Amino acid sequence: MNNQPGAPEGVAILAVILGIVGLFVLFGLIINAIVCYFVSSWLKNVPAPHRKMEPGLVWLLMIPCFPIIWNFFVFQRIPDSFKSYFDSVGRTDVGDCGKGLGLAYAICTACSIIPLVQYIAGPAALVLLIINLVKMNELKNKIAAV
Repeated sequence: MNNQPGAPEGVAILAVILGIVGLFVLFGLIINAIVCYFVSSWLKNVPAPHRKMEPGLVWLLMIPCFPIIWNFFVFQRIPDSFKSYFDSVGRTDVGDCGKGLGLAYAICTACSIIPLVQYIAGPAALVLLIINLVKMNELKNKIAAV
């Protein structure tokens, strides 16, 4: 008697596994799209002369594997854009506008592809992303209040 699953049972198990993986990928893409939408919309609130990158370039984060490098540009140029604006209106209470947070997030994201390091860097990147998004939202609200 053979304990191996038959061909129909093996195909069904594979289909379920692929379906679950597909749902996780779809969920990840949706979350990434929401993040890109918010970040680009917040960047649109910065007056054009102060933007260090165009809001549409944030959507390049949707390209697979590309965010490992592109995060270093996005999460450094957006704080620079906010800082440029706040410097022009004489606001000094905004600090570095989250530039250090953005760099830490980009580094953790890059480190999350390293085996074993990913177990620490991945959750750290998620926490830093959330903190960074909250910071950018606060800066956007400060622009609206000026």
